[in-house]
Amino acid sequence: MKKNNHFHLRVVVFILCLLLSFNGAAVLAHSGVGEQPLSKIAIHKAVLALRDSASIKASPLVLGLNGENTAWVVVEFENAEPSNDDWIGVFSPAKFNGSICYVEGQPKDQSPHICTAPVKYQFANYSSSDYAKTGKASLKFQLINQRADFSFALFGGGLSNPKLVAVSNSISFVNPKAPLYPRLAQGKSWNEMTVTWTSGYNIDEAVPFVEWGWKGHHKRRSPAGTLTFHRNSLCGSPARTVGWRDPGFIHTSFLKDLWPNMVYTYTIGHLLSNGSCVRGKTYSFRSSPYPGQDSLQRVIIFGDMGKAERDGSNEYSNYQPGSLNTTDQIINDLKNIDIVFHIGDITYANGYISQWDQFTAQVEPIASTVPYMIASGNHERDWPGTGSFYGGTDSGGECGVPAETMFYVPAENRAKFWYSTDYGMFRFCIADSEHDWREGSEQYKFIEHCLASVDRKKQPWLIFSAHRVLGYSSDKYYGLEGSFEEPMGRESLQRLWQKYKVDIAFYGHVHNYERSCPIYQNQCVNSEKSNYSGTVNGTIHVVVGGGGAHLSEYSPVNTRWSLYKDYDWGFVKMTAFNRSSLLFEYKKSRDGKVYDSFTISRDYRDVLACVHDGCEARSLAY
Repeated sequence: MKKNNHFHLRVVVFILCLLLSFNGAAVLAHSGVGEQPLSKIAIHKAVLALRDSASIKASPLVLGLNGENTAWVVVEFENAEPSNDDWIGVFSPAKFNGSICYVEGQPKDQSPHICTAPVKYQFANYSSSDYAKTGKASLKFQLINQRADFSFALFGGGLSNPKLVAVSNSISFVNPKAPLYPRLAQGKSWNEMTVTWTSGYNIDEAVPFVEWGWKGHHKRRSPAGTLTFHRNSLCGSPARTVGWRDPGFIHTSFLKDLWPNMVYTYTIGHLLSNGSCVRGKTYSFRSSPYPGQDSLQRVIIFGDMGKAERDGSNEYSNYQPGSLNTTDQIINDLKNIDIVFHIGDITYANGYISQWDQFTAQVEPIASTVPYMIASGNHERDWPGTGSFYGGTDSGGECGVPAETMFYVPAENRAKFWYSTDYGMFRFCIADSEHDWREGSEQYKFIEHCLASVDRKKQPWLIFSAHRVLGYSSDKYYGLEGSFEEPMGRESLQRLWQKYKVDIAFYGHVHNYERSCPIYQNQCVNSEKSNYSGTVNGTIHVVVGGGGAHLSEYSPVNTRWSLYKDYDWGFVKMTAFNRSSLLFEYKKSRDGKVYDSFTISRDYRDVLACVHDGCEARSLAY
């Protein structure tokens, strides 16, 4: 009998170990720790090996002569001792010696020669396969205006043992401080639009403003607030060490009392102390419809896009290969889009602060034209001991600071990244999966209030979203855990989704596409697959984390609630034609074509209808 008990005990321990290992595997699988390409460079190990037999030069010397904020630069170099491990680093500011090194923790015996990572890099043989023989080559880099000058450095020794061989001349944009990369966001009321941008001007040097008004009419001028953050605002390395770069100044103006569905033009600018003005480009946007307004309304949703480089530089090679395709497809269809939601894992900067500028430049054509609403993901927020729900290191020490500063969201507290926003017939409840969402938490109360407070007669389309999969996903690692969700994900929330009849719940984090049936408590509650009419009975859960990052594998288990899967990059477009008709489309980023779709057709009485665990209390009296 004792032997039998001992055997059972060993089995239980074995199973517990498996569960713990699976849970750890899931965390690592979704964390992406160590995948930031700039982290591959051991820049703190760099040694000086300057020699006269190597040279590098960049041209042109001055960029943006015609007002451009992006420019191509030619870098030519020679090396008498070439190797296929040689690489070119792009540094900004141009002076990158170790005199300003910040040491995290215990100081080292000897300060490093270089203590800041490049903003991008490329191998020397990228455009010339015979470089290792000839020792001569040239590269083209695309630069954006980032408030400082640039220089280029030739390194030997590969990425792990870099040896600085030669440094180029410096180059610069005409006005490095220029106001750039505006990004729109919904304000805290339906008739308010916020404009956020980046510049090199602090308020003691220039006053930020936005000139705006109806297209073709007189313009008014609104002030802007100014924020920034410093190295000591961040939580760990590399954000506080080799990844640190001055973020400049981030300005936000609130354009209030907008008329619904009107086209406004706006110009960002700064009033200098000498009375002159520095202005950016002129942009336009269409204001939000009145909540409940019956008009055509089109929404884009995706997660985990990150950024990529159009010059082919190695910085994000094979890490976010779908990012540019997603960006370009949305740009191509921009005239048919009203608002965009990027639900977490925004840049994958992972502590390399220069990448936030790169990302805002990449999405500028979108974010300057329609509201670009973001959610918080693990790569924005997570860092041990900082109050995040998860104790991982995925933010690279950022602990949410750049995301909260670079983008506006209409949250009561931007450090707690949950918020609601209305767009015409839509109500969006955006959760923050990096803070506790379980019953009894502060966020749970917000979620219930957001869902409960909407007037479904006016705003019938109720959307929930979070970065991590708090609902359903056939992800490989979720499958190993057996729950097919983020641990503890839906246990508290599914009652709210059902009670308040949420139409669709969207998630990122898992880098693929998947759509569930209308579901409640693991059971499909509607047999229809593509044309829903009347009372739907449950919430449709959609994973749309294929915005650009490396793809996630599915579990081999054939989950019965999964209606469509796609192992590819893509995004979702929802079109509300009126209060009774919604079209859902999943599009691949590679071609912009529709690969999955469904419609919902219903009346207000169908929203009011009693469903399981979603019935209003009633009296037996008549």
